[in-house]
Amino acid sequence: RIYTWPCTAPTRIKMSPPDLSNSTGEGETFDFDDLMLQNGSVGLLPPGFYTDITKHLWVQITLITAYSLIILLGLLGNALVIYMIVRYKNMRTVTNFFIANLALADLLVDTFCLPFTLVYTLLDEWKFGALLCHTVPFAQALSVHVSILTLTVIALERYRCIVFHLGRRLTWHSSFIIMALTWTMSAVLAAPLAIFREYRHEEILSINLRISVCSEMWPHGTSSIIYSLSMLLLQYIIPLAIISYAYICIWVKLKNHISPSTRNDSINRRRKTTKMLALVVVVFATCWLPFHAFQLASDLDLVLRFKEYKLIYTVFHIVAMCSTFTNPLLYGWMNKNYRNGFLMVFRCEDKPDSFHPEGSFRTRSTRRQTLNGRNGGHPPTAV
Repeated sequence: RIYTWPCTAPTRIKMSPPDLSNSTGEGETFDFDDLMLQNGSVGLLPPGFYTDITKHLWVQITLITAYSLIILLGLLGNALVIYMIVRYKNMRTVTNFFIANLALADLLVDTFCLPFTLVYTLLDEWKFGALLCHTVPFAQALSVHVSILTLTVIALERYRCIVFHLGRRLTWHSSFIIMALTWTMSAVLAAPLAIFREYRHEEILSINLRISVCSEMWPHGTSSIIYSLSMLLLQYIIPLAIISYAYICIWVKLKNHISPSTRNDSINRRRKTTKMLALVVVVFATCWLPFHAFQLASDLDLVLRFKEYKLIYTVFHIVAMCSTFTNPLLYGWMNKNYRNGFLMVFRCEDKPDSFHPEGSFRTRSTRRQTLNGRNGGHPPTAV
């Protein structure tokens, strides 16, 4: 399940042997005195307890650096993608609208989730009040649902057009309706993470300390496991199965396609675009697989006794969050339109007249001369 660690860190750590005297709403045992001992807040640690490695200075510096880089790269890259699509008219295609939707979802994580995640991971205390306790985990779950649903829609749209040779693609109006539906459906799927959550203050009498805790509070002990399994299916396994099938069919169709030489450029562009979008899906799946697996193992109580549970969880969360900035890098690497547009932004150059279909900027006069020479004065049909 998405976003469990930052908002339930104190309540998901078990000691060995466990203390059954205290129990959370998730059916998990917990003792706040033990928590403070393991984090080194009390002088000497008794036998059976261990220090939290994330409290070491070098680990905290590494975590701060990693999260800061993800936030900065995500903000810069995704903002550039949206800027490109909004500013340049020829970039306003249905596929690019969906790509902008992906970028918007990633921006939501970079601005609204990761800073809070970093602070809570380092402090082991929720400093941001009850409202953000409910909304931050909801926002990240919402973002991931939007991302995977959008990737699925992109794959199915290309499958419909390429495999079945449907010349009529989605209109702008239809694409915006689909995007609105993805956000609505994602909000419904992410809602339990906002509803079944509790913000409370806990007293640690042994050291006279009062801390704020933001934790999941499910109505039944098995609810957390059921939700995790459901999300693993709905947000990972089923969408990736659909996407994989669609792109395999598209790849086979384009590979075996025989067309006149005048359409070779069109086929090559479709192959390049399909390869780029498929790689986006592969990176997304790779980044999130360790986190999904570890989250499920946590809910099944298979890894909570690991000595370095918190550090492992945090590392997997960082790997998953890398998906928020990899997409713009892939666009710039594999698509000339995006690459040239990014370069123009960094060079502060003027807006070009348009984008060449294969991705290179050309002035209107140069493009007209080229087209006249190649096509007898008739421009090629855009695909």
